Amino acid sequence: MNPALMSLPSRLRSLLLLVASAFLSFGAQAQTGPVDYPLAAGDTVRVQVFQNPDLTLETRITESGTISFPLIGSIRLGGLPVSAAEKKIADALKSGGFLQNPQVTLLLTQIRGSQVSVLGQVGRPGRFPLETASTRLSDMLANAGGTAPGGDDVVIVSGQRAGKPFRKLVDLPALFLRERSEDDIVLQGGDVVYVHRAPVFYVYGEAQRPGSFRIERSMTVMQALALAGGPTARGSRDRLQLHRQQDDGSVRLLAPQMNDLVMPNDVLYVRESLF
Repeated sequence: MNPALMSLPSRLRSLLLLVASAFLSFGAQAQTGPVDYPLAAGDTVRVQVFQNPDLTLETRITESGTISFPLIGSIRLGGLPVSAAEKKIADALKSGGFLQNPQVTLLLTQIRGSQVSVLGQVGRPGRFPLETASTRLSDMLANAGGTAPGGDDVVIVSGQRAGKPFRKLVDLPALFLRERSEDDIVLQGGDVVYVHRAPVFYVYGEAQRPGSFRIERSMTVMQALALAGGPTARGSRDRLQLHRQQDDGSVRLLAPQMNDLVMPNDVLYVRESLF
């Protein structure tokens, strides 16, 4: 201990040590982020024991969820929140008779284990860490910049639950418009969130703006034609043809009504007027 500190009255010295301990604890929480983050294989941690610099250790959590710590040997930290991991190391040092009242600080310096991949039609595809044990699908999509303009409303989440393959289709608008909050699932490390391209239909022929367009929910042929700007002066809304692909790959030619629903990959042909 510092000689200058030893020269102070015992009550003042105790108060200063208490303040220093609280400051270290606060600094640790500020750097580790949420204290309920579950440590995982691949994470890099820095462990410090107050007034015992020889016990300072920076190491990577192994695939089995353990680290090797001075004096106490191998200790399992995988799956524990940061605060619980600090307590487990302190208890091991105390029960082993190495320190009377150890104050352990664990800093999470690099997150590698608990990550989720967000792919497809999102603003920023990539791998993102689970910042808390209760990170939900909507949180992760926000981290990835949300769905892109060409992204589907249905998100696919796949991973593992209880050692078994897991897959769920989540209707994003329904989470909020229909208050289906139970579908805003809690993600786990290793999950993959995939946003597919939104379904489209095609308009060609005598349309003002021929091309491909995103299908909105319950879109009718009339709405689809309006999205393409309607027929040209030479075109006729009464002479439409609809090419629809069947399950066996064949294409069926239809004469659609204005209130018929548009299906993915429909091709709407606006023919010329007879007069």
